[in-house]
Amino acid sequence: MPELPEMEAWRRALDEPVRAFPVEQAGPAHIATLKTFDPPLAELEGRRFSGVERRGKRLLFPTEDGELVLLVHLMTAGRLRYLVAGGKGPKSPAFRLRFEGGAQLVLTEAGSKKRAGVWLLTPEAADEELAHLGPEALGLGSNALAEILASDSRRLHSLLRDQRAIAGIGRAWANEILHHAQLSPFALSGDLAPGQVDRLAEAIDAELSRGLELRERGAADKRVYRVHNKLGEPCYVCGEPIARVDYEEHTVYYCPDCQTRGRVLKDRRLSRLLR
Repeated sequence: MPELPEMEAWRRALDEPVRAFPVEQAGPAHIATLKTFDPPLAELEGRRFSGVERRGKRLLFPTEDGELVLLVHLMTAGRLRYLVAGGKGPKSPAFRLRFEGGAQLVLTEAGSKKRAGVWLLTPEAADEELAHLGPEALGLGSNALAEILASDSRRLHSLLRDQRAIAGIGRAWANEILHHAQLSPFALSGDLAPGQVDRLAEAIDAELSRGLELRERGAADKRVYRVHNKLGEPCYVCGEPIARVDYEEHTVYYCPDCQTRGRVLKDRRLSRLLR
């Protein structure tokens, strides 16, 4: 799933191109992708975007006149591409914008589950749509993080992925951050000592910044991730094989030596089923 580093890299790459020309044609959009009907997509035609903004894992394209905001959430499998005039694109994208001059912004989504979404909203409605999100992860700092951790005692991996608590971190970067901080993904947020909170805050900034830099340079997952999706590969710090805990919707990757003092973590839900 694209997370803060990926979305911010896209934002920076798209900011200038989408401002260059007015929208000539808005749509078509897959029926499962377009989440709003009023105002209609046609309201974008003839308008210019003022650039691209980001909130957590979402991209926002406000119009230059301040009247509309196109909001895009890629979910797990969505991808955005900007095609220059004459560039070859997919025949049936989930969503397409065509600009005067021939350039296009297209959203594609792999797989049969169409979870990515596009909303056309007024600025006020966009604020309401995003009101549930917590503070941005990058630059959060130790003090703000300490307040969040103290207010909701649960496993760190779960809390870091909760967009209502902290916006921008998902499964992959939670794995990278917790390894950097040398904290167990199963550690309870309310049990962290002040020094551990400081380590976690530093790890959030360090890992998200590292990911953003690499994504802007076009690095692929294999180079970007050092723990996520590395089952059985040696830890880049200690050499211990990376382990994992499987859930229905996601997988936690960690180093037993660096993060859990050699203890192998088990999925308690699965353990109960096997009793």
